[in-house]
Amino acid sequence: QVQLVESGGGLVQPGGSLRLSCAASGFTLDYYVIGWFRQAPGKEREGVSCISSSDGSTYYAESVKGRFTISRDNAKNTVYLQMNSLIPEDTAVYYCAADCRPDIVDSWGQGTQVHY
Repeated sequence: QVQLVESGGGLVQPGGSLRLSCAASGFTLDYYVIGWFRQAPGKEREGVSCISSSDGSTYYAESVKGRFTISRDNAKNTVYLQMNSLIPEDTAVYYCAADCRPDIVDSWGQGTQVHY
């Protein structure tokens, strides 16, 4: 079964850190761009960060630049999102997908909840 599974969310303290994981099963992540997205209560899902499959180039939303870092470990078939200096506005369910645009993704996993 081809799927991406998010994990690593939890309750954080002001200024705290979390590392989210996006693990692939049924396919190899190496050849895919991977994006992280989040959806806060009452808000639309938004793109947070994205990493390319070719040269590892990255994209960050302005709201997380300098605080979040996306990385990939192809050997573990996993993409990570290191989140530092967390603020209340980061509270959301975080999702990963094999794209950078949320309007293109047609299927979402369960996500992982980040509580502030």
